[in-house]
Amino acid sequence: MGMKTKVALGAVVGIVVIGVVSANSGDGGNDNGGNGGGTSAAADKNAGGPGDKAGKADDAAKSDAGDKGASKASQAEQFKAFVAKNGTPKEKDAVAHVLKVQGADQQNDILDSADVYTDFTGGLMGEGSGPSKLIASAFADWKDSKNGLVTVYDANGEIITNGNF
Repeated sequence: MGMKTKVALGAVVGIVVIGVVSANSGDGGNDNGGNGGGTSAAADKNAGGPGDKAGKADDAAKSDAGDKGASKASQAEQFKAFVAKNGTPKEKDAVAHVLKVQGADQQNDILDSADVYTDFTGGLMGEGSGPSKLIASAFADWKDSKNGLVTVYDANGEIITNGNF
């Protein structure tokens, strides 16, 4: 194979990789149907005066702040409620040690990760190594992803275990 052929083949592969990455990146969290931010701003201007726009922005900010606060506090509670309803007795005992759950509400099936924080101590070889596997297993029952990873941490922030979900 000649040098020009190798360069051309490398360029084609590079373009394909860029295309795949951009196709999997989604719309960047834009909830405007993929139209971009400029279209939404123009629509807001046409819908009402500046007072209406400011009022809408304030209402949206308040609801977003309320939703974020509720979702941060409620992920652990939702997980505990699920296990209380559907878990085994040993899973219920293990999940009683869960203090916080992060990332359970943000999934894209490309690379999903969630963190579960517990009150266990001792890290990987500590008292929580057995129950943390049950926590990871219960999490996998609660959430489903094509490519998810749940990590369980102890009270000092050390990793106890990982599991797929």
